[in-house]
Amino acid sequence: MTLSWLQIVRLGLVQMCLGAIVVLTSSTLNRLMVVELALPAILPGLLVGLHYAIQITRPSWGFLSDTKGQRTRFIIGGMAILALGGFSAALGVVVMEGNHLAGLAISILAYALIGVGVAASGTSLLALLATATAPDRRAAAATITWLMMIAGIAITAGTVGAFLDPYTPALLLKIVATVTIGAVIVTTLAVWGVEKRVVARREPDEMPFWEGFKEVWAERRARIFTLFVFLSMSAYFMQELILEPYSGLVFDFTPGQSTQLSGAQHGGVFLGMIVVGIGSSVLRIGALRSWVIVGCLGSATALVTIAAMGNYGAHLPLTPAVILMGFFNGMFTVAAISAMMALAGEGRGEREGTRMGLWGAAQAIAAGFGGLLGAAAADTMRTMIDDAPAFGAVFLTEAILFVLSAWMALRIMDSNRPTTENAGLVPGE
Repeated sequence: MTLSWLQIVRLGLVQMCLGAIVVLTSSTLNRLMVVELALPAILPGLLVGLHYAIQITRPSWGFLSDTKGQRTRFIIGGMAILALGGFSAALGVVVMEGNHLAGLAISILAYALIGVGVAASGTSLLALLATATAPDRRAAAATITWLMMIAGIAITAGTVGAFLDPYTPALLLKIVATVTIGAVIVTTLAVWGVEKRVVARREPDEMPFWEGFKEVWAERRARIFTLFVFLSMSAYFMQELILEPYSGLVFDFTPGQSTQLSGAQHGGVFLGMIVVGIGSSVLRIGALRSWVIVGCLGSATALVTIAAMGNYGAHLPLTPAVILMGFFNGMFTVAAISAMMALAGEGRGEREGTRMGLWGAAQAIAAGFGGLLGAAAADTMRTMIDDAPAFGAVFLTEAILFVLSAWMALRIMDSNRPTTENAGLVPGE
């Protein structure tokens, strides 16, 4: 038995809760540390980097959910750890006002917990989706769950921002406690009973983690797809920390206009995801490989346009090019995640969680690495040349990585069979 549409939406609520808690750390707490506490911006950057680094444990959490015979407890337990980490992160900011060292110690522990919680809950959730979603619904399931996660991010950022004014430490803790406790409750209600209806209960497998990991790593398909995920996601995240500064320094955007630019980009992401979800699952147009390649090449084209506009057409409107980039980013993301879900079931049986964990770890490392690399490269280049060509060089590098990712998808992903029936690598590769 496979997941119904209602059950897919219920699991999407878990993704929404994940996004709701994580966005508190990347937006609200980030701003409080930099503005209200006048701390260097690198501090929240390093803390966020810590939670990405901790997610290298994703394969072990996926393996545990494979071998212990039940993913539900890892989803709920991981969300509880994430909630504790989210509240502790807010507490760390409050303590920093009076004692920087004590607040920093609490924050380090909190962001480590956030990394563990996201790894445990997120990986187990994706493994459950990969295991129990019908092949012809995978693209739509990926679209639904990712749109719900983005919705959780947007709704939380908007409502917390509204309720937090005027800011007081007590109000911050009250709001964060409400969000985190609510996330655990919603996750529990959303996931409870779903797994036992769609996945046959199996006996626990006592194989040690490293033996199970070696089994998966020995699969050439898993190794190649891991490289593809790392390369493409590094390209995806390279512009994350530099797009808004680029718009301000080169196109004279105000802070408000830069924020609106980010919103426009995410609007494009939404649209790209919806197009793939409908086109692939409902209209059955094209293979997943085709959607991935179009998304990668379209993203590369948009990035070249953005770079060229800074150098030769700063008077031209930047927003349409950024929306176009977001559209192709969204198309690529959903198609790649759908391929991930399909590939997770190939190879050694009952290792879906381990494979999803391996690719999730590659994605998390790429997110941290890509963002920091893009920012560092832009800063370094700006000491040698003007702002426009400095940022443009980073965007062009990102475009090249997307072209390489498209080439990898062309070589390794199978297009001989229908879109959602098979997203596997070409036999013999």
